[in-house]
Order: sequence, then structure tokens, then C-alpha cells
Amino acid sequence: MFCQVCGKNEATVEFTEIINEEVKQLHLCDQCAKDKGIEMEQNFSIADFLAGMSDLGIKSSKGDIQIKCKKCGMTFEDFQKVGRLGCGDCYIEFRKNLLPLLKRIHGSTRHIGKSPKEVDETDGKKKISEAQELRQRLQRAIDAEEFEEAAALRDRIRALEKKTKEKP
Repeated sequence: MFCQVCGKNEATVEFTEIINEEVKQLHLCDQCAKDKGIEMEQNFSIADFLAGMSDLGIKSSKGDIQIKCKKCGMTFEDFQKVGRLGCGDCYIEFRKNLLPLLKRIHGSTRHIGKSPKEVDETDGKKKISEAQELRQRLQRAIDAEEFEEAAALRDRIRALEKKTKEKP
């Protein structure tokens, strides 16, 4: 989209102006935005955002802050300052303190992902969650060496996936 003022440059700023209850939206390039007196702070860092969020909703005792990752040596206090974890093991070490933060940011502590576009939203989500449940049951059956049960579950998963793919 091009700037609505000069019409030459790529619009990088969306500006909403409300005057007498009339909403006017402008898409401007950096130069036209600057000419209108709109200054943008562009030094946004996801690490800074997470560091700011880590203070919200986390009630850490002194002992929690001193927890240290066995692999990289990062403490929870370091995470709160920096806003990023040192390694994958930090998720395990700081789990108790990270879960409330993740819930606050994402609304859940479990990642579900997106549904395929060709699947009807409600029906597709139901089938996908059903398939996930069947996969978990399949894994438990394999772990318990219940191979007949595992084969039946595998067949149900395949049938469900085939149905999902066939639906227009």
C-alpha cells in the first residue's frame, strides 16, 4: 500500500485520527508521518517486551529467583532482566514460574496451533482434537505393548484424517 499523502512511498505507519467522533485512518510513509509530527518509537524488542511481562502475575519468592538452570547457568532473575531464556532446559527449570507468564501472554499454557484452511472451523477443530486424543491413546498403547489396541487406534486415526482431507 502506498502513502495516502505523497502516493510515492510505501506506507509504513497507520495513523487513526478522531475529530468530533469522526474516525479518519491514514496510511503514511515515514517521511509524511514525520512531516505531520508523528514520531514513532521503532526500537521495539521482543526481549524487552517479555522482560516487562515477566514482572506481571509472577509471585516469586527469593528462592524462586535463585533457581539456576543446570545447563546454561541462567537464573530466573536473569530471565526477568533480559526477557529471554538461555537454553531449552530453562523451560524445564523455570516451569513453575513460566506457566503463569505464558498463560497471561497467550491465554493458555498449551500450544494448539492453527487449523488447516480447507477444514470447517468448528468441525475441523473437533476432528483435529479427536485425532490428537487418539494419537495420545495410541502412544500409551504402544508403551504398554498393547499392539492390537494400537493397530485399531492407528486405523481410526487414518480414517479420521482421510475424512478431514476429503471434506471440501
